[in-house]
Amino acid sequence: MQIQFNSDSSVMGTQNVASRIEQKVREKLARFEERLTRLEIHVHDENAHKHGHDDKACTIEARPRGGRPIGVTENASTVDDAARKAATTLAQRLERFFGRNERHGHDPRPDKAL
Repeated sequence: MQIQFNSDSSVMGTQNVASRIEQKVREKLARFEERLTRLEIHVHDENAHKHGHDDKACTIEARPRGGRPIGVTENASTVDDAARKAATTLAQRLERFFGRNERHGHDPRPDKAL
């Protein structure tokens, strides 16, 4: 599973922040790793020039094999809390998505060959 991390300049997108958040998200979504091709993590400060409550946002988009992307966005006062909340919400949505496919016998689309 490939993970791409993006942040704006107001959220210190240093390697430390990126690797810390990536590690937390990877741990939370580890049980889905074989079923996902890619994760995109976007963190940003919605009020970059002001300080405010719950102004840090984290959006995570997961791409299931053979399925449509599933995305969630959560807000919190720190980027770490926003990432934790978004990973928890995404894990719940993926659980429902994969559970529904298994209950109804849907096979994911095979990878297209060129």
